[in-house]
Amino acid sequence: MATERTFSIIKPDATRRNLTGAVTKMLENAGLRIVASKRIRITRHQAEGFYAVHRERPFFADLCGFMTSGPVVVQVLEGENAVARNREVMGATNPANADAGTIRKELAESIEANSVHGSDSLENAATEIAFFFKPEEIVG
Repeated sequence: MATERTFSIIKPDATRRNLTGAVTKMLENAGLRIVASKRIRITRHQAEGFYAVHRERPFFADLCGFMTSGPVVVQVLEGENAVARNREVMGATNPANADAGTIRKELAESIEANSVHGSDSLENAATEIAFFFKPEEIVG
C-alpha cells in the first residue's frame, strides 16, 4: 500500500449545520490524517474554475451557486490509499445509496447537499490540492 494525498471539501450544507468536527472525526477514524485545512468562502470564479469539467452539464449553475452559498472547509488528507479510503468513507454520491456509517449516509441532506467532495483519482487530487493550497500550506 502507498501513502497518498487526496483532496476533500466539507460543503456548505455541512458547515451550515456545524458538522465540520463530525466529518473530520469520521475522516480521522478512517485512518486519514489532515495535513492542511482552511475554512474559506469559495468565489463564483473559483467554483466555475474548480467545476469546469461540468460546465456543459445541466446542474453546473446550481452546483456553483450551492458551493458559493456558504463557507466550506478545504482539506488535504494523507494516508494509505487515501483517494480510495476517502471515497469509501464518504459513501455514494446519493445518500440513499450510501452504506451505513459513511459521511453521506449519516450526515448528507440530499444528493445535491451531500456534505463532502473528494478527489476521484491521484491525478485529480494533485490538481484539486494545487487549486486551493500552496505547497508551504501543507504541513504534514
